[in-house]
Order: sequence, then C-alpha cells, then structure tokens
Amino acid sequence: MAQLEERYARPGTVARRGAEVDAGLRAYMLRVYNYMSAGVALTGVVAYFTAQTAMSNPAVAQALYQSPLKWVIMLAPLAFVMLLSFRVYKMSPAAAQIAFWAFAAVMGVSLSAIFLVFTGASIAQVFFVTAAAFASLSIYGYTTQKDLSGWGSFLIMGVVGIILAALVNIFLQSSGLMFAINVLGVLIFAGLTAYDTQQIKDGYYAVRDDAALATKAAVMGALSLYLDFINMFTSLLQLMGNRE
Repeated sequence: MAQLEERYARPGTVARRGAEVDAGLRAYMLRVYNYMSAGVALTGVVAYFTAQTAMSNPAVAQALYQSPLKWVIMLAPLAFVMLLSFRVYKMSPAAAQIAFWAFAAVMGVSLSAIFLVFTGASIAQVFFVTAAAFASLSIYGYTTQKDLSGWGSFLIMGVVGIILAALVNIFLQSSGLMFAINVLGVLIFAGLTAYDTQQIKDGYYAVRDDAALATKAAVMGALSLYLDFINMFTSLLQLMGNRE
C-alpha cells in the first residue's frame, strides 16, 4: 500500500520540483539581466557626465583624450575583464559585484568620447536599436530548443579576427576595412548574444544549490551580455551614427 501511494505521489513531487527549478531559473536570469542593465546604465551616466566635464574644462579634455592617460583609460576595462574572468570564483560575492560596477564605471570613462564625436540624437537612436536587437536575440537564445554550443568556437575566432583587423587598421587607416570590421562586429556580437544567453541558462543548473556561487556566476553572465551589448552598440554607432 505504501509503495502504491508513493507511486502515485511521485508525479506530483516531480512536478513541484520542476516548478521550483523553473522559478529558480527565472529568478537567476532576472538577476543576470538586472546586473547587466544596471551596468549599461552606469556606463551611460558616467560617459555622459565625463564628456560634459571634458567639454566645459579643456584641461580635463586634454588629460583624458590627448595625454598618455588615454591609454590607461582605454586599457583599464580590459584589466577588469581579465580580473573577473580569472579571479571571480575566488572572490566573495560582494567583491565580485563591486568589481563589476567598477568595470562599468571605468568603461563609461572610456566611452565618453562618443559624446564628443556623435550627436546626442544619433547616440540615443542607435542605443534603442541595439536594445531592441539585443532583447530579440537574447529571447531567442533563452527559448530556442536548438543547441547553440557549436557556435562558440566560430564566434570566438570571429572576435579574435576583428581585434587583429582593428590593430592592423591603426596603421592602415582604411575606411573600407573599418566598415567591414563594424559590419562583422554587429553580426558576431549578435550571434554571441544568443549563444551567451543559452550558456548562462544552461549554467544555472550547476550553481543553483550554492547561493554564493550562483551570485558569482550571475555576475559573469551579466559581464558576458554587457560586453555583447556594448560591442554591438559601438559597431552600430560607427555605421549609423551622425557625427558632430
């Protein structure tokens, strides 16, 4: 009799556990998106006020954009990405979050020059285009039943190719090559948005039972999606933005 009761109780238990997993996954993904969107917002605010300060103070503009300090500003975000990539799981959850917010703020300083080069209207227009594309691609990555893991190596090779081409173009100063880099940048980071979303979703099951580990994984997921968004935005801005 007890075995019979257990047999008939089991489907309900499985259903409840499935519902708990679904609710946990939704909460986890919401945390990732909240971190990512807050990071983008922080970057935008810092970039805007840095640019405004530079425009009203020539000494600040000289220091930020024409002195050797500009190389520090350009490379500092990369240092944060490397720090988080290699050390995040050895940090406390609070330290991981602080590092992410610091990265987003430094990235804002690094991107502040776009407000000096492009009109505010075109920056806003490209931002909303990017946001719409990002949302669509991320929803696809979250909902599709297709395994996107095969895209990973191809997309990473594309990112490496873009970086190498951009370095070469520093010396060539070719407008045609820059156009190709930006077009490929949009396509590659669009693909990475869907791919990374699926990877973040699948990674939840490995960390769901450890709150601290889940927080760190959420920070890394937010960082991945943040980088996809920012790179897609800057590539589209180069293609669609109206210059001052």
